Amino acid sequence: MIIDLSLILVMGVFYAVGVYLVLARSLTRVLLGLMLISNATNLLIFHAAGPAGLPVFYEKDIDPSEYSDPLPQALVLTAIVIGFAMVAFILGMIYRGWVLSRADEIQDDDEDIRVASADRFDAEEDALADVEESEFDADEQTRLQQQEEENLRRSKAGSSAAGVDDDEEVALTAPGAPDLSDRISPDASATIPKES
Repeated sequence: MIIDLSLILVMGVFYAVGVYLVLARSLTRVLLGLMLISNATNLLIFHAAGPAGLPVFYEKDIDPSEYSDPLPQALVLTAIVIGFAMVAFILGMIYRGWVLSRADEIQDDDEDIRVASADRFDAEEDALADVEESEFDADEQTRLQQQEEENLRRSKAGSSAAGVDDDEEVALTAPGAPDLSDRISPDASATIPKES
């Protein structure tokens, strides 16, 4: 296969100039850049197809490897149609922008401006998360508090089943047990009498 360096050079220039134009803020330059990239891709597909072969007319005495492959030609034809549709769409955008604002520049929208002006470090989103303790590695005080809350729930359920009013105080500790009422959270639903 013979490599045509001039075609590769033309493709490289088309791609480079096309990418440069696509990155511009003018829609007309974006359109020209997309047209150059599309044409460079068409050249790439043609170049990748290899050297030209014989037309695809079947003859018994010709080796099939000498025929030209029609697939790259079909791919290029499809790429031309897609490129033309894209050019028509961007031309419509250019015309609409010119009618509305008499400008060809791509403007930043409000969200882009907000993101660009915001701090890179957001204290709320980027702060370290609090370490959550599970019931398996809790310290002694937390374990006692959880046990007292469980006893409180059980006694409340037992007292309501036994007919005791919710307003009456229920002793949760056995006589002689240490007073742990100060370790229960203040939002507990029942009150615990202190031993005297």
